[in-house]
Formats: sequence, structure tokens, C-alpha cells
Amino acid sequence: MLEVKIFTLYPELFPGPLDMGIYKKAKENKIWDIRVINIRDYSIDDRGSVDDTPFGGGSGMLLRPDVVASALDKNTKPGEKIIYLSPKGKKFDQSEARSISKLNKLNILCGHFEGIDQRLLETRNIEEYSIGDFILSGGETASFVFVDALLRLLPGVLGNKESNKEESFENYLLEHPQYTKPKDWEGKSPPEILFSGDHAKIKGWRLSQSEAITRRQRPDLWKKYLDKKNEKH
Repeated sequence: MLEVKIFTLYPELFPGPLDMGIYKKAKENKIWDIRVINIRDYSIDDRGSVDDTPFGGGSGMLLRPDVVASALDKNTKPGEKIIYLSPKGKKFDQSEARSISKLNKLNILCGHFEGIDQRLLETRNIEEYSIGDFILSGGETASFVFVDALLRLLPGVLGNKESNKEESFENYLLEHPQYTKPKDWEGKSPPEILFSGDHAKIKGWRLSQSEAITRRQRPDLWKKYLDKKNEKH
């Protein structure tokens, strides 16, 4: 079972969308669980202070290292992975998601204001991850994306175990177009090959579509796909 602990200034946001649909069912089936820690419970005074001004000047406020360290130290054990969601972190992609999903325990620190004291990152061996080249107002929104990507990789969460293998980013290819009923809709019909019953031809068509879409939309992934393909030959 994957146990996820979220360290946040806004515990009321959780579990939010993670307590719906397949993830709610997976939690009931003890495939994963979530625990939310309110950083303000470890504040330095009765006013619930958790931040202060940065040394050297500058705009905004920083989360105090003593406050966050207290929250982490009292709720984690040595060796547990701690992740801080930050724009300056390393890129979080499908490969990283697959690796992290194999853990039993994961701690996610949601930042706010202008970030957190660098000393905390260094002394608590915290890994920084970014979900993209854009800025959010807080780490909570990013944590939903992060955890969602992990949960769907856990055995037993998705109904069809082949689903993950056919999705975008697996093998560096974007997913092929999908179609469902009605067959004729606003003068458009799906490609006839999908009704052929020839599974080999359908598989080949889907691969060619994935290749074309990836080549057009994501040349960076297309290069990785070609490199991996060439390694096999």
C-alpha cells in the first residue's frame, strides 16, 4: 500500500478530487491512503506564524525552516522520501511517476509564498520536483496532479491493467485518436479500419497515428522514441 502524507497550510483542500471515482474505491480497497498534516500546527507562536521575510531583502515571505522541520520530523521516519513541489525542481514526467509509484511511503511538502528556506531542503534531504514551466499560487494544486499520476500506476487502481501501457508518454509516444458511438455524428465517421475486425491492422494503424501525432506535437518525445527504437536494432 502507498501511504501519502501531505504537508500543507490548507488541509481543508484534501483529499478533494483524490476521494472520488477510482481513487476513492482504491483507498477503500487499501491500495493507498492519505494523511494530511497542517503545517500551522507547528507554528512558532499562538498567532500561527509560519513565515518570515527573506535575508538580503526581496519581495514576499518564506516558510520558516524551524516550523516546517518540526512538522516533518514529527511525522516522518528516517529514509522516507520527501518531495517539495517547486518551479525550480527537476521535471516530473511519466518515467519519474512510474519510479515513485513503487514506494510504500511518500511525503509531499506544499510550498507557499516565495518558497522555503534552502537549509531545510539540504538538511532534510528533500527532493524538488516541478510539474511544468509555469507558476502556481501554491503546491496544493500541483500535489493533486502529482498524486493522480502515481495512483493510476498502482496495481488494482485501473480496471484494465493494459490501460497504462496504451496511454500517452508510454514508450515516448502520444496516444492515438479514440472513437466511440454513435458511428455517424455530425457527418463524420471513425476510420473504417476500426470496424475491420483485423486486430493486427488496427494495432498498426494506432501505432502509425501515435507516431504521426508525436512527431508533429512533441519533437522532443519523437527524438527519444527514435533513439529507443534504434537501440533495439
